[in-house]
Amino acid sequence: MPAGGGRRRLPQRCRLCWLLCAFTLQLWPRPPRPRSSCQVGGGPGPLVPPPGRSAVGASNLPCWLAEDFAVAEECAPCSRFQAKTTPECGSTGYVEKITCSSSKRNEFKSCRSALMEQHLFWKFEGAIVGVALVFACLVIIRQRQLDRKALEKVRKQIESI
Repeated sequence: MPAGGGRRRLPQRCRLCWLLCAFTLQLWPRPPRPRSSCQVGGGPGPLVPPPGRSAVGASNLPCWLAEDFAVAEECAPCSRFQAKTTPECGSTGYVEKITCSSSKRNEFKSCRSALMEQHLFWKFEGAIVGVALVFACLVIIRQRQLDRKALEKVRKQIESI
């Protein structure tokens, strides 16, 4: 048997990479599988029950999940009263009023405002610029340290002659 024989093992660095990949896959949310039997044409669209089944509990669903709708009022921030009473305001703080085509019901639907998206974008950009500046400073400091060490080595070599 060769030295270190038996099963070949991955180098320590590769094992850590595989461990990190496995850990990441466990934490990363998986996208939901499409439920083609419950959707018209298998793609995105209104939910309808499969043939031969009734829509049990369909009244509990918001109408915009089950049928086509038109936006009656554009996306707007929730008032204080709406924030306390309307559950749709909880996730984003913005709602739009919609009218469902078949049932003619008026409901609220949570939405994402363009202004909110713009604020989130600039916060992200600011954070990225801040991180870039911190690491640029660290690179400059490290480069100066390495330059000093190199100059010190050259100086010692010249002194030893």
